[in-house]
Amino acid sequence: MAPIDPHSFADSSHPLTTHISLSLYFDFSSSTIHATALLSLAAPHTGQLSLDTRSLSIHKVIDPQTLTPLPFSLSPIDPIKGSHLTVSLQNHSSLLIFFSTSPSSTALQWLSPPQTFRKIHPFVYTQCQSIHARSVFPCQDTPAARICYSARLNIPHQLSAVMSARHADRREPVIGDVNEIATADDAGFDFRSLWCAEGRVVEEFVMEQPIPPYLFAFAVGELGFREVGPRTKVYSEAVAEVLDSAAREFAGTEEMIGQGEKLFGPYEWERFDLLVLPPSFPYGGMENPRMVFLTPTVIKGDSSGAQVVAHELAHSWTGNLITNKTNDHFWLNEGFTTYAERRIVEVVQGEDRAVLNIGIGWRGLNEDVDRFKDNLEFTKLKTNQEGVDPDDVYSQVPYEKGFQFLWRIERQIGRPAFDEFLKKYIATFKFKSIDTEMFLDFLKSNVPGIEKDVDLQLWTEGTGIPSDAYEPVSKLYTKILSLANEFKLGKMPEDDDVADWQGQEWELYLENLPKSVEASQILALDARYRLSESKDYEVKVAFLQLAISCCCREYYGEVEKTLKEVGRMKYLRPLYTALVKGSGKEEEKILGKRVFAEARECYHPIAQGVVESILAKHM
Repeated sequence: MAPIDPHSFADSSHPLTTHISLSLYFDFSSSTIHATALLSLAAPHTGQLSLDTRSLSIHKVIDPQTLTPLPFSLSPIDPIKGSHLTVSLQNHSSLLIFFSTSPSSTALQWLSPPQTFRKIHPFVYTQCQSIHARSVFPCQDTPAARICYSARLNIPHQLSAVMSARHADRREPVIGDVNEIATADDAGFDFRSLWCAEGRVVEEFVMEQPIPPYLFAFAVGELGFREVGPRTKVYSEAVAEVLDSAAREFAGTEEMIGQGEKLFGPYEWERFDLLVLPPSFPYGGMENPRMVFLTPTVIKGDSSGAQVVAHELAHSWTGNLITNKTNDHFWLNEGFTTYAERRIVEVVQGEDRAVLNIGIGWRGLNEDVDRFKDNLEFTKLKTNQEGVDPDDVYSQVPYEKGFQFLWRIERQIGRPAFDEFLKKYIATFKFKSIDTEMFLDFLKSNVPGIEKDVDLQLWTEGTGIPSDAYEPVSKLYTKILSLANEFKLGKMPEDDDVADWQGQEWELYLENLPKSVEASQILALDARYRLSESKDYEVKVAFLQLAISCCCREYYGEVEKTLKEVGRMKYLRPLYTALVKGSGKEEEKILGKRVFAEARECYHPIAQGVVESILAKHM
């Protein structure tokens, strides 16, 4: 066996899947999906075929041509990769798998009606990055394998569905949807009878462009939408206030798409729709093609949340069109996208806003390099993640060090030349998955001599931050850092200094304050500027993190409230870490453990795992 990815059982000697046809029956009462998956291979294969699964019950595998069973086996559970499904083939180019998900699927969060905005209907959504698609359907769950797919989602008629795919139809279920052999199977249920039960509808979707499995996505619930541009609708639960606020926040999306096309070439995905998910969504955004997922915390009321949209839009070129071959090369997705995002922001929102973005990223990079001081492997761009769960080492390093690397190349050859290089890079590798070596070879062949001016090996394989990385410079950025330094001496910013500040300015200011200031200073700052009450979670969480570090217990009620109302890991990780890290803070540790016990079921499974790791490390 020759694995092609440290996080997958897929074998390099086996043909890759090119298309998957899915029929998914959603049973909200049991938080389960009963399903079939028809896998089409790039070539006929004889012998064992290796697939990834996690928390799936495999009922049977058949030859779709002859309807005869195919022998299969499921390995014991690997704590990172899940279970290895092997199917015995005899010159087969396709196979049909009958399976069910489980309530413990790491990709799926099932929300009961009380956990939704309107508290009437249930909701379910996916988060498949990095290696969680295998808990929704059997697949070669590696970004090296790009697939097209079609899907039929059988759901209660009161609900609707969206996917990272083109919507084809909404109709009543018919018996012809399900292969005739789909009668009572080894699990004891009759799939055909389930499928055609009363009160159900089928939503059909088609994805005709090949994507890595981690970009497979759906959400099912009581959904509404608003039109915000010729290529963009904003969806959320059908709550007018949420939909209207989101439409205002993201009104400039079409302008951003246009600027992206000017910088990086044609937008290849037709639609750029947005779905604002419930607060439990664990990330700021997820770049699922045609249907970007967003946390509601990006709706800030001042359009600054559009920066997250700019990042997910930039993925349409770097990440979705060109994809890292494995997570060892994750920087190829995120470093390029962070660079592209800031170029879009610079044009649409101005250079000062882009510089603040870079400055916040610079701070985050330094903090995460320090976080990995005992394991410097994960301060590299090209990493070795053999035996490592990618969720455990997720950080700003691939984003911000990757950005710094590309920014260094831009400074060396000039922006016009780098822009031409980027367009050629995207046109050359679109709809392909590549690794760091392929990028470096392309760079050296298209920018002759670059390796003499920029130490490419140091940047990609060296640890820490290279000496030719660059902290941004602007009048506004420098002023904010200066005001943060003055706070150390007991001086707060004057009202005139902060009159025009938005959340990003406050975030940068707070993140550059010393963690050891007096509690009285924190109280005075908040009394003047009400930062603990900010509607911008970037500001609120930065302030609360500072308050915890100063043992300013007056704010622990707000800390608990925040941890219970949002599930975004960007906020959970620093707040839980601040509560439980270090010695001599038993009250804080007890608080962190209690709040997690009470809030756990409201977090996505990925976020649950991250918080559990933090508590295990520090308790």
